[in-house]
Amino acid sequence: MSFGALPQSPEERAEPRDEVHHRSRAVLTDRRSVPVLIVNLSPHGLMIRSDAPVSVGEWMRVQLPVVGEVQAAVRWALGGRIGCQLEHAIPANRYHAVLGAMTG
Repeated sequence: MSFGALPQSPEERAEPRDEVHHRSRAVLTDRRSVPVLIVNLSPHGLMIRSDAPVSVGEWMRVQLPVVGEVQAAVRWALGGRIGCQLEHAIPANRYHAVLGAMTG
């Protein structure tokens, strides 16, 4: 799956992110489940912190409150920070519930 010319770094992202601090899990392409800390979120992407080695273009599944597991493509990775684009946007009518569950 191709995303075309999308942002490659946090400075180039297409939409603002909401800051959060939510512990979760991600399943990597090799099927390993690893702990992650979600540090920001938007309807189309998120940034996590994790010591797991990942490559740009790799897919992972990330567990989110309210909507469950989402597919995310790694767009950039630097020093334990991993920027991801979601395969499908979090629906507008559910985004604030997801955000509330992470910050509340």
